[in-house]
Amino acid sequence: MKLRRTFLIWFALAATTAIAAAACAGDLNPASAPTPIVFDPVPPFTADAPAATSTPDIKPTNPLPLPTYPEGVLELYDIAGWLNSDEFTIAERTANNEVVLVDFWTYTCVNCIRTFPFLRDWYAKYTDRGLVILGVHTPEFNFEKDYDNVKAAIEREGIGWPVAQDNEYATWDSFGNRYWPAKYLIGIDGQLSYRHFGEGAYVETEQAIRDALTEAGWDVSDIPFTDLEPATKDSVANRVTRELYGGYERNYTQTGLYAGQEQYYIAADSTREYLDDGTYTPNQFYLQGSWTNGPESITHARSTKNLEDHIAFQFVGRSANVVVNPTRAEQFNVYVELDDRPLKPDEAGMDIMFDNQGRSYFIVDSPRLYAFLETPEYGEYIVKLASDSDDFAISAFTFGINESGI
Repeated sequence: MKLRRTFLIWFALAATTAIAAAACAGDLNPASAPTPIVFDPVPPFTADAPAATSTPDIKPTNPLPLPTYPEGVLELYDIAGWLNSDEFTIAERTANNEVVLVDFWTYTCVNCIRTFPFLRDWYAKYTDRGLVILGVHTPEFNFEKDYDNVKAAIEREGIGWPVAQDNEYATWDSFGNRYWPAKYLIGIDGQLSYRHFGEGAYVETEQAIRDALTEAGWDVSDIPFTDLEPATKDSVANRVTRELYGGYERNYTQTGLYAGQEQYYIAADSTREYLDDGTYTPNQFYLQGSWTNGPESITHARSTKNLEDHIAFQFVGRSANVVVNPTRAEQFNVYVELDDRPLKPDEAGMDIMFDNQGRSYFIVDSPRLYAFLETPEYGEYIVKLASDSDDFAISAFTFGINESGI
């Protein structure tokens, strides 16, 4: 069985190499060994297909012919836990004349979060007409392996469909997947009928779902297409700050170098004093004060009284989010400045609050993504985040150019 599964994984990986390479040439980023990296594939400068309330004149398209998989490749392996469901296999559901939409996601991925309204819509409309949405939660960071963290995330996001924890990437590898988010539609014959990497293509994906259900004998003719509007990209945006990672597992690579100061690279797991001289290189972060560079995060290394230390970067875009991984239960505040001033109310992300001094901040209460910035206009800014807590551990920053923010 071990040898057979190794062959199946090799076949799946080989079958998807060509399509992955084609996709990566535009809006997607390829995985790189040895550390799995989140690829939040944002199609920043192409418009989504318009939403439709009646059958649209569009059919799902795939850039290359879909491969045929040996029996058992498109299946779940080594699942660490289940949420919203008892354990099942994909084969059991397709044998029951059901169509399975596998959604690879991880809960700190902002691009995954942006797809949830459409998944919730499809779940509500088609779950009684033969569709099984199966969320395969494959974590980017170690703290995302925690069952309670994932449970809190699905409650926060209103996810009602089954979720399987793919903590060791066994199912991810079986599919040959390399992206968050990624959707694979499996028909009742157990074969792949459609797939899509990243955000967007919601009309095409829903049409593929309807086609697969119809082929399986389900009647969906009375169900209207979604009336949800896809995110609209800012029309003047021509670039956006790349995702920035705090941990040295990604910074100590040729494709990394997210940290802009030389001290960061002297030694892993070291605490050093940094001086922010206000000279910033695009797509890098800069530190002031005492910080420790850990494998998955950059962590404020001392308790302070007056926000003496900070992390800063030059930001191009409209929205910004940060993944913070506290290790203790005590809550703490993170203060945000834009161009050396507090945020204005119309610049505040959904997690921002204001104190009686007019300072903008968010409260860190769990390991998750915090949406702290939504500017009304696309532009170039200097962003600073500061906290007095020595539990302020930053795993990643993500950015967007959607007119609606996150």
